[in-house]
Amino acid sequence: MSGFKFSVGPWNVHDGADSYGPAVRANISLADKIKKFKELGFSAVQFHDDDALPNINELTQEQIIAEAKKVKALLDENGLEAEFVAPRLWMDPHTIDGGYTANCPKDREFALWRSLRSIDIANALGCDKLVLWFAREGTVCAESKSAVDGIRYTIDAINAMLDYDKNIKILVEPKPNEPVDRSFCGTIGHVMGLSAATKDPSRVGGLLESAHAILAGLDPANEIGFGLAMGKLWSVHLNDQNGIKFDQDKTFGVENLRQAFNQIRILKENNYGSNGEYVGLDVKAMRTTKDADSYKHLENSLKIAKMLEEKAEKFDYALRDEFVKNRDYEGLEMYVMELLMRG
Repeated sequence: MSGFKFSVGPWNVHDGADSYGPAVRANISLADKIKKFKELGFSAVQFHDDDALPNINELTQEQIIAEAKKVKALLDENGLEAEFVAPRLWMDPHTIDGGYTANCPKDREFALWRSLRSIDIANALGCDKLVLWFAREGTVCAESKSAVDGIRYTIDAINAMLDYDKNIKILVEPKPNEPVDRSFCGTIGHVMGLSAATKDPSRVGGLLESAHAILAGLDPANEIGFGLAMGKLWSVHLNDQNGIKFDQDKTFGVENLRQAFNQIRILKENNYGSNGEYVGLDVKAMRTTKDADSYKHLENSLKIAKMLEEKAEKFDYALRDEFVKNRDYEGLEMYVMELLMRG
């Protein structure tokens, strides 16, 4: 039995299309995905706004709420919760130049409209968390935007969300690059600074993704630790990444097993989940995956996370302290490797 509750998003089961090729697998309906998530052992589902409502731009606020309630009924039927809702601004024609930091005021207004509607969806789904991934909040042409203005626009947008709903919590998910070249908010430290500048820092925290930290050349466990130390790590996306390149969202632990172990270990050491937080898995199937194996990457990620949780439970802290006392870090490293390789 795991001490964590796990969550997953519908986008983690996809048709295999990428920047260099078309779809290779059949689409699976949201209803079928939700049913399968429950069978696999997940406790909650993460949503983009258009995961729940694909035609969101065509609906009124009242229609959005009504349609979201139908999704809530689907979750209830399968005994699942909603963890959060995130406006998927980066996929919309209105936000080619960014959402909250777009140079065009009308585009910034649209980004806020989608964000407020995402809060409406979250309320209808029974969750109190809104995730902001600043996909295009930065530059592909360095001189095209002011980073100072961009951050100020972002703070204004977050403050408007905080005013709109006095119960909503806003989780910023940092990423240093891709699809933009230079992000305005690239690490969990940036998120903490942004939080402090809002009108209610107690409701603005972070979501740390393993691959995003690796893309920044940072250690995911230390980034998790930074958020935990600030009391503002309200969700995680565990996955893996082969070096500093495009965001791969690989099965958790398949590239960096020791790094994955330390992410689980620091979460356990600090009682992550004791306030209801979920361990999210943001992993994508390889393009080579057949239709019949569309969920295998999720099964594998869950299995690896739980196996590493067992390893973390076996970690001998007294022995660790002895190694540290003697400054025998070679011995400590070998102990960790034997724990991972032998058990």
